[in-house]
Amino acid sequence: MPETASWDLGPDSRLDISVAHIARVYNYWLGGKDHFAADRAAGEATIGVYPGIQQSARANRAFLARAVRYLAETEGIRQFLDIGTGLPTANNTHEVAQAAAPDSRIVYVDNDPLVLAHARALLTSTPQGATAYLDADLRDTRKILEQAAGVLDFGQPVAIMLIAILHYIPDLGEARDIVARLLAAVPADSFLVVSHAGSDLFPDEIAAFEKNLNDHLPGDTHVARPRGQVSLFFEHTTLLEPGVVRVSEWRPETAEEAERPTTLWGGIGRK
Repeated sequence: MPETASWDLGPDSRLDISVAHIARVYNYWLGGKDHFAADRAAGEATIGVYPGIQQSARANRAFLARAVRYLAETEGIRQFLDIGTGLPTANNTHEVAQAAAPDSRIVYVDNDPLVLAHARALLTSTPQGATAYLDADLRDTRKILEQAAGVLDFGQPVAIMLIAILHYIPDLGEARDIVARLLAAVPADSFLVVSHAGSDLFPDEIAAFEKNLNDHLPGDTHVARPRGQVSLFFEHTTLLEPGVVRVSEWRPETAEEAERPTTLWGGIGRK
């Protein structure tokens, strides 16, 4: 049988459908079905001031798939720690990784009860590999690493996936410390994958976009950053070519992917 692990959610008072959650808003931007009225209101408010956010979300998802495929096929990575998973959709990390290498082991991390419930139901593994999902906040790196160690071998290279999540840590110093702690726990030849909202990619719309989004997200604050600050997350790694670029320009597979508009910088670094 496939090896799949989870932690019992039980009744969870955090699932308040009257307020928006970014995982469900992102699902709405992607055209998914796992969202409620508050999430749709937040999604529409942001689309109203920046219609390109839907294309940007799709470009980000495509970047994730290309990054995982590259790491599994070219770099031989067999372990992935995907923090800030979001709701399952097409080309999830384990699907891409295990299509390339069936023995890949993936741990998903999120703190939204709906995300975890969907993950438990939908994110199953190949017989050769493993898929697990745990309930934790990005800031609680100790909990993430301790629980992930039940599935991942931190003596072997790991790909740390931080896709569109660091811009919800408003303090740059704290965000950099989180990345440093995660990288300190993995060996050489591990990888860091980051995508992050770029304040210099859509400067005319960013203030209105962030205000509308943050007004609807009482528990989160979205802070876009310029490319130079996003590059700081890779300070303990060696950046792979082409460096920190628009996510649609990171080794695109088609001209359509390369031309897709995006609000996010992205890159991959090797420890």
